[in-house]
Amino acid sequence: MQRVYLDHNATTPLRVEARAAMIDAMDVSGNPSSVHAEGRAAKAIVEKARAQIASAFGADGADVIFTSGATEAAALALAGRGLHGAAVEHDAVRAWTVEDLPVDAQGRVSVAEPANSTLQLANSETGIVQDLPTGIAMTDATQAFGKLPVAFNWMGAGMALVSAHKLGGPKGIGALVMPRGTDLVAQIRGGGQEMGRRSGTENLVGIAGFGAAAEAAAGDLSDGIWERVAELRNILESALEAGAPETIFVGKGANRLPNTLCFATPGWKGETQVMQMDLAGFAISAGSACSSGKVRASAVLTAMGFDDRTAASAIRVSLGLGTTEEEVLRFAETWLTKEKRHRARVA
Repeated sequence: MQRVYLDHNATTPLRVEARAAMIDAMDVSGNPSSVHAEGRAAKAIVEKARAQIASAFGADGADVIFTSGATEAAALALAGRGLHGAAVEHDAVRAWTVEDLPVDAQGRVSVAEPANSTLQLANSETGIVQDLPTGIAMTDATQAFGKLPVAFNWMGAGMALVSAHKLGGPKGIGALVMPRGTDLVAQIRGGGQEMGRRSGTENLVGIAGFGAAAEAAAGDLSDGIWERVAELRNILESALEAGAPETIFVGKGANRLPNTLCFATPGWKGETQVMQMDLAGFAISAGSACSSGKVRASAVLTAMGFDDRTAASAIRVSLGLGTTEEEVLRFAETWLTKEKRHRARVA
């Protein structure tokens, strides 16, 4: 059985460009903090990647602070600030915010005080894209970076979170992006790396892969490849909608990530669907990867006003650059067969 991977919002396959950069970095023996030739060679890799990420993210002239991922970057940005947030945010952001921003039935968040609030750019579960108000204190751009044409210098945000493994880079490396000179209280202290914001010897291999992946992702955006992915997503949505009229398609008609489809069949648990489709050879998810496996209704869908029965029945299909029309149609056929059996059992 040839498996089909449709969980790209959880993590993406490693790009060939990232793999090559990582292999090259493995042969560099110096510590980026050392002043000798070997250390300078390692430092050059770090700074090249920093420039690649800044360019791809439209953040030229901004600081790119490397972290172990977007979760650590969120802690670095938000700890002690008490910013306002919404229930649709990723758990890594929700852990540090006062959760009181209202969410409407379309997943849109209302922000009364941008300077004291954080708002994600795109939701990992529904794919719904937010309109950022000017002056927002922080935005989680993890899912949007590499899929949407975004520019930090123009979005009007004070800080932004990004992660390598969402755009074809390695796992375990992310960054916090902010205007140069922004005050920040370090959470990991010691050697003073990353301009004193995040101590610890740099993950040279991961950083090299992140930079190469970001540069390649920017090229894909320029080439319009994600427009083809959006067409496949729409083909899949139409096929499922035609065969399962009782199924609810979350965010349909809203501005969404080009690769993301979230839908719920009330009464058919999302975790059950994930397991059934896994056995059939398809990798999908029920909610974000960080909450998948926990038997609970989606906090995102609950915040949008869905009842617990519906929210617990949602699954997410997220396509990648290599996804084919044959794969999405095969998924639709398999899922619809199982959905028909589910309806027969509960009739």
